[in-house]
Amino acid sequence: MNFLKTFQSIEKSKLINLLILFLCALFFWTSITCLLPTLPAYIQDIGATAKQVGYVMGCFAIGLLLSRVWLGKLADDGLTQLIKDIKLNSTITNFLIRILRKFIGKLADYPSRKVVIIIGTLVATFAPIGYLILNSIPQLMAIRAFHGISIAAFTTGYSALVVDLSPPRQRGELIGYMSLAVPIGMAVGPAVGGFLQEYTSYQVLFAVSASCGILASILAIQIRELKSSPKHQKSGNVISPADKSNDRTFKQIIFNPSFLVPSLILLLIGCLFGTLVTFLPLYLRNIGLTLNIGLFYTAAAIASFLVRFISGQASDKYGRGIFISISIICYILSMILLTFVQSNNILLLSAILEGTGAGMLVPIILALISDRCSATERGKVFAICVSGFDVGVALGGPVLGSLLLDLGYRLLFGVTAIMAIIALIIFLCFSNKDLTNSWRFAFGDAPDLYKIIDN
Repeated sequence: MNFLKTFQSIEKSKLINLLILFLCALFFWTSITCLLPTLPAYIQDIGATAKQVGYVMGCFAIGLLLSRVWLGKLADDGLTQLIKDIKLNSTITNFLIRILRKFIGKLADYPSRKVVIIIGTLVATFAPIGYLILNSIPQLMAIRAFHGISIAAFTTGYSALVVDLSPPRQRGELIGYMSLAVPIGMAVGPAVGGFLQEYTSYQVLFAVSASCGILASILAIQIRELKSSPKHQKSGNVISPADKSNDRTFKQIIFNPSFLVPSLILLLIGCLFGTLVTFLPLYLRNIGLTLNIGLFYTAAAIASFLVRFISGQASDKYGRGIFISISIICYILSMILLTFVQSNNILLLSAILEGTGAGMLVPIILALISDRCSATERGKVFAICVSGFDVGVALGGPVLGSLLLDLGYRLLFGVTAIMAIIALIIFLCFSNKDLTNSWRFAFGDAPDLYKIIDN
């Protein structure tokens, strides 16, 4: 099988790291996703209105947004440079740097994907406990924002480290395989969460979520980052702090069209996803469908799992554009079906299309933006581009809910279908350096003109 040959071709030290990373991601995403179908219902059950549920769930993105950029810098530059960039009083800065170097030595000066991953798993451990202890709406909003840091940290560190360990010619394929932890976690987590909610108690549910976070943290500590050396610098697999003179600033990255368009796509799809996660359980209650909401996420996860076996490797061969276009079309069809859903079968078909879209879009956009940036700025680029998704999630729950919820759930999900259509139009027209090449790139008929060769 192709994926076995791919992993057999990777040197042993990298293969062990990838295996640990994958298992770590499984527990992390199980911790996060077991709360997807249950947390909105829990918040409503303790007395919140539908709009308040939207506010609480939307606060998840606040933690993402406030932490994503700093975590990206930590992954790229290391703790020492991050402290310098915060511009504290020089005496305090020097004191903190001395403390860091005393306890973790020269590692403080190096980029650390591992530290960022550990931060994510620790937050995933403590946040579920907070839901039990804190039960007023402002308190739940605060703990939900804190929980958002987990995704910002884990996805930034995980994605960057996977790319570091991936040979450029197999990058899309390996990102696709390693991102399989997401649909597996999405398949297991919501099903477990729904079962625990129905047959046990919320206390047990949150304890299981926290336990998965603990296991993820233990595995994260076992990750061994490859040390910087001239040999590794030459291979491009390890980032060195020695030469970053050609790196772009945050402002240059944000306004660079090669990254702006993927960020806009992720913003619109993030808004769709935020609406889905926040209001789907309440929507099904409202229209009287009796399907266990966990099965929606499980069906989506299975579809996402299966498509990643094909799309990542195929995008290395046929280009990223065609698969991003297909993924957005899947989102459009899914949201249209969800808008007019009348039966469990249509709901499950919508889930399959949504999972197919997610399984292609996220890993292939990660591969696309990694093609377009250097290794030494990868963490910052990932942090900025994926922040588009974070902003979308923030808008999807509280903002769209406030504006449209009084007009009905169906209209709310109809608007998400329109957002997916806008995302497709943007990609067709602006994904490359001009309209003609953008159109051709989006249909797999032209190369990516923004790609950095031999990155």
